Amino acid sequence: MSSVECVRVAVRCRPLNSQETADGRGQIVEMDPKSGTCSVLTPNGEPAKTFTFDAVYPPHSLQETIYKQTAAPILDSVIEGFNGTIFAYGQTGTGKTFTMEGMNDPSELRGIIPRAFEQIFSMIASRGGQNTEFLVRASYLEIYNEEIRDLLAKNSANKLEIKDSTDSGVYVRDLTSYVVKSTKECDKLRDFGAKNRHTGATAMNQDSSRSHSIYTITVESCMTDPDGTAHIKMGKLNLVDLAGSERQSKTQASGDRLKEATKINLSLSALGNVISALVDGKSTHIPYRDSKLTRLLQDSLGGNTKTVMVANMGPADWNYDETVSTLRYA
Repeated sequence: MSSVECVRVAVRCRPLNSQETADGRGQIVEMDPKSGTCSVLTPNGEPAKTFTFDAVYPPHSLQETIYKQTAAPILDSVIEGFNGTIFAYGQTGTGKTFTMEGMNDPSELRGIIPRAFEQIFSMIASRGGQNTEFLVRASYLEIYNEEIRDLLAKNSANKLEIKDSTDSGVYVRDLTSYVVKSTKECDKLRDFGAKNRHTGATAMNQDSSRSHSIYTITVESCMTDPDGTAHIKMGKLNLVDLAGSERQSKTQASGDRLKEATKINLSLSALGNVISALVDGKSTHIPYRDSKLTRLLQDSLGGNTKTVMVANMGPADWNYDETVSTLRYA
């Protein structure tokens, strides 16, 4: 199976928020889930720009629907020994963190990450037995200003290094990894790590994620045949919440925020270049080393991998440039 066949792109549009409605903002996005098309009305009256994806989710789409159609199939593959990556992309304030994390209460608002935990342990409960044993490990890191920080460490300010190994490929030296035995334990680690993430106010979002976060779950299984032969499989799932992509002028970034935005946009550009090179099929060089983000995701974007990108966007007319930019990237 080629890398191209393993990459699916879904687009999600959030509803107009109360501030946009109060300001008289118009909705410029039209979506057709049946055909997978997303059209953006242009401000100057030109024909609408139309894009086609594997799936589109209009405003008010249910979290459960998005999970079942985009993420659940990847979890099935991880248990079978494949690598999987699910990431949310888009400008600040479009619902990336809501898509990935959601809200714990009410339960129907839970996002992809907590639902993935639940599916993993549900599958283990149904498949595990006398002849099959499972080991699940979890780690959580962020990339902030091109520096890697362990969100589960007691001192999350420590900067970690990426290393290469002939046995395990690309890895982060000294990254904390916990053996987890239940959904509750995974949720505890996620909540602990989320409190250590870098967030900051911009003109577009009071609590904007200023770092990329990667929650990694590794599932190892050992199945023993009647003759005593052991078969070991290992699958890795990366759950990625990317920092917001937008023009600095829109966020009114300056000082630390401007430095953050510059690093964020460089790494997002590198991610786009890697995926373009993989999809092209003719490229002999895949530029994984152009950013920490693409290096960390190297074994989860190409090869034995299945990837879903959820592109999040806002429907308001004042977000026209960012919305079109997100759709082109996707």
